Amino acid sequence: MTDPPLARRLGLADAVLIGLGSMVGAGVFSAFAPAAAVAGAGLLIGLAIAGAVAYCNATASAQLAAQYPVSGGTYVYGRERLGNWWGFIAGWGFVIGKTASCAAMALTFAAYAVPTPWQRPAAVAAVVTLAAVNYRGITRTAWLTRVIVGLVLFVLTVTVIAALTGAPHDIAHVVEEPIGNVGPHGVLQSAGLLFFTFAGYARIATMGEEVRDPRRTIPRAIVTALAIAVALYAVVALTVLLVLGPRRLATSRAPLADAVAVGSWAWAVPVIAVGGSAAALGALLALIAGVGRTTLAMARHADLPRWLGAVHPRHQVPHRAEITVAVVVSALVLTVDLRDAIGFSSFGVLLYYLVANISAFTQSPAQRRFPRWLQVVGAAGCLLLVATLPWQAVLAGLLVCAIGVIYRAVRLVPSRG
Repeated sequence: MTDPPLARRLGLADAVLIGLGSMVGAGVFSAFAPAAAVAGAGLLIGLAIAGAVAYCNATASAQLAAQYPVSGGTYVYGRERLGNWWGFIAGWGFVIGKTASCAAMALTFAAYAVPTPWQRPAAVAAVVTLAAVNYRGITRTAWLTRVIVGLVLFVLTVTVIAALTGAPHDIAHVVEEPIGNVGPHGVLQSAGLLFFTFAGYARIATMGEEVRDPRRTIPRAIVTALAIAVALYAVVALTVLLVLGPRRLATSRAPLADAVAVGSWAWAVPVIAVGGSAAALGALLALIAGVGRTTLAMARHADLPRWLGAVHPRHQVPHRAEITVAVVVSALVLTVDLRDAIGFSSFGVLLYYLVANISAFTQSPAQRRFPRWLQVVGAAGCLLLVATLPWQAVLAGLLVCAIGVIYRAVRLVPSRG
């Protein structure tokens, strides 16, 4: 490797906040409505299933990151434990899935921040601005993430208090659509969609080359960030269901704002809009950083063009990779729909974690921090949730994965001769 390594500047609190910042923006403000549309009140069961699968995946990622504390996440783990093709599939799944997530978060920010005619230009402006922040160095990313997460947690606290004390709510809303009317497929499909909200802790593993004392810090940060996110999602999901009910939640474009607007705290709706904007920006900031570093790792091994593997001599970030990510995301923002991106992103991320679980299963007892059966459950859970995603998302995911496989196969042709 001719390029210099990235600087280790992140401590435990920074790593937890980067993971948490990735999750709260993606989940609380964008995923409950589509989950309610397919499962009604059964989304609470879907949330529990998604959280359980995410925990299994988190233990695999934590265990692998402790052994391989370098940039790239499961792309690196797959290469080291299973072979180059497995690593490529994981890295490609992450890049395509999380690039779609970047577009979704940029559009979520714009939906909360500006009127409809200005949303796509505002989303592009957000991508460019946050890419510039990442370009200046990882400590600036961590600092801004800390500010955003603090604001989002404050706004979510206001939301829960306002909705439960200022608006009429009824426990009957949670059970008004029995699971039997929805069916297990709807519940599992909601779990697949809600899994999108838990994938932020992957950002911690992809930044393994920039974390201080990574063997100790990364496992603790991953599990801590996930535990906080699960508790937060459960409280907010139950709150919006109690106030709006599953039918109204399913059609809401801004469920948290709607839950507050129906009560006596309607004055707080602009505060919720600020929180939604900030949460989406926090997720977008961490997503750009994570995709850039996986792109860096793939470029170092020529699985993507090698010029993407450059590290800025002063700021010590993968600057070419991050600029490229910003350009691609900006193009998507101008063409895609917010909700369509969630299913596609879930497909790519579940593929990524399937490889993570299989990789962790092969680790030796000396490197093992969690029981092996967790990786079996995690891999099975990934396959199950992929199978229940909307068929359009699965078809699009398979098509883009095929494009990546063909690219790598063509690139390897000269070396066979």
